[in-house]
Amino acid sequence: MSDTGLEAYRFSISWSRLIPRGKGPVNPKGLEYYNNLINELVKRGIEIHVTLYHLDFPQDLEDEYHGWLSPRGGFHGVCGRVLQEFGDRVTHWTTLDEPNVLSIAAYDNGLFPPNRCSPPFGTNCTAGNSTVEPYVAAHHSILAHASVARLYRDKYQATQKGVVGINIYSFWEYPFSSSSADIAAAQRALDFMVGWILNPLVYGDYPEIMKKKAGSRIPSFTKEQSELIRGSTDFVGINHYSSVYISDGSNDETTGPRDYNADVGVIFRVTRNDTPSGQFVPTKIPSDPQGLQCMLQYLTDTYQGIPVYVQENGFGQFVNGSVNDPERVEYISAYIASTLAALRNGANVKGYFVWAFIDLFELLGGHNTRFGLHYVDFDDPMLPRQPKLSAQWYSKFLRNEIGMNMDKIASPDAHELHMDQ
Repeated sequence: MSDTGLEAYRFSISWSRLIPRGKGPVNPKGLEYYNNLINELVKRGIEIHVTLYHLDFPQDLEDEYHGWLSPRGGFHGVCGRVLQEFGDRVTHWTTLDEPNVLSIAAYDNGLFPPNRCSPPFGTNCTAGNSTVEPYVAAHHSILAHASVARLYRDKYQATQKGVVGINIYSFWEYPFSSSSADIAAAQRALDFMVGWILNPLVYGDYPEIMKKKAGSRIPSFTKEQSELIRGSTDFVGINHYSSVYISDGSNDETTGPRDYNADVGVIFRVTRNDTPSGQFVPTKIPSDPQGLQCMLQYLTDTYQGIPVYVQENGFGQFVNGSVNDPERVEYISAYIASTLAALRNGANVKGYFVWAFIDLFELLGGHNTRFGLHYVDFDDPMLPRQPKLSAQWYSKFLRNEIGMNMDKIASPDAHELHMDQ
C-alpha cells in the first residue's frame, strides 16, 4: 500500500473474529491481528478508515436475537470495545455497511444471510415475513448507528478527535422517460433507497412517501428516538458502481401481501434497452460515471451539505489469470473524473476508495469475481500477489506521474480529496 502511494485504507473489523460468540471475552488473536494491521498503517502514514459491521452477524447472536430484527443484538457492546481498543489510532469510523441493501436482501428476498423471506417475494424461504421484516431491520440498524454515535461523542470524541458515519449502497436513478409518472418514480426510488436511511439521520424521520406506501408496516420513531438519530452521522459513505433507468410501476390497488419492492412501485432497467425488472439486483453493472457525479451532487443538495466518501467503486471481472486489465483502468479513471467533477461543482465529497486493493472473497461471487488492483493466486497456499496494470496505473496517477488533466476536471481544492482503497 505504501509503495502504491495510498493516503488511506478502509477495512472492516469482523465482529466474530474479535468476539467469537458475539458478546463476552475478546479473542486475543483477533485483537493482535487488528492491532498489528493498525500499527503498520500508522507506521506507514496511511489514514485508517474502519467499518464496524460488514454483513457478518455472529451466529450465536443470530440464533438468540434473530439479528437485526431485535433491538438487543449486541452491536453497541462490540462497538464500545472496538472504540476503546483502537480509537487512539483510528479517527474515521463507519458503523454499518449498506443497511439499505442488507434489509432487502436478508429480510425480503432472502438473497443474503440469514436468508429470511416469505412467499411470493423470495425463494427457498425457511422463515421470515417479507412484508414487515425489511423495515424492522432497517429501523433497528438506524437506531443502532445512532446509539454508537452517541457513545463515541459522549465518551471518546473529545480525546480521539474522530468522526462517525454510516454507509449506504447507491445507484443513480434516471427517469426512463420525461413523463411526470417516470420522474416521480425516479424520485420515489431515491427516497426508498437513499432516503430510507439518510432522512432519519439528517431530519429525524422517514421520507413521507415511504410512510404513505408502507403504512403501519414501517415502524415509527418515538420523539426521543427522533432526537437521538437526527444529526447522528458526521458523514455518509456510499458504495456506488452503476446507474439504472426507472419507470413507474406503481399499483396501489394491488390486493394481498406487499413487500418493499411493491411499495416502491418502480420498474428497473440497467440500460434503456434492457428487459424491465421489478427489483434491481447488482449483477450486471455497465459503466456510467456521470451517475456518480449526479449522486454526489444530490446528496450534497438534499442532505444539508453532508460530507460524502465514495467508499466503494470498482470494476469486477470473472476469473482469469491475466494481470492485464485495461477495462478496469478505463472504469476507475472515468469514475475518478466524475468524482472530481462533482467536487468542482460544489459537492462536499471528501474521499474516493477503489474496491479493492487485492482480489478477495466477494459476498455474491466468491473467488469467481475479481475486483482487485492486485492479482491473488488462490490456488497457491501462500496466496502470492501481483500488481495488475490497474495497480500500476493507479500508483502513477496518485503520484501525479500520469493520468487525466487535473486542471480541467478538478477544482482548486482537489488536492484535499483522498484517493485511496
